[in-house]
Amino acid sequence: MLRDFFLGSIKIHILYHADVEPIYGAYLIEELASHGYEISPGTLYPTLKSLHANGLLHKYEETVHGKIRKYYTITDKGRQVLEEGKQQVRELAQEVLEDDWRKD
Repeated sequence: MLRDFFLGSIKIHILYHADVEPIYGAYLIEELASHGYEISPGTLYPTLKSLHANGLLHKYEETVHGKIRKYYTITDKGRQVLEEGKQQVRELAQEVLEDDWRKD
């Protein structure tokens, strides 16, 4: 159940990393795991495909060690969505954490 709540956070996280540098699936699985998100390739790759189809990510391919690797970078539209998402996360975190502080 909790996994469903974090899918939006994962998308923001993906956009954030795509804004920093080109990203690819295996890297993202490791990066997200380091933050406690256990995401399978069966969830990640359709998410990347959806972000690309919606114009939030640009995709290109390179051959790495004889295999084709799909890289993603953020688009201008993706950057705009990322900024809006960051603002929503800030507001939510501020409200939720402030409420915890009052309970102490």
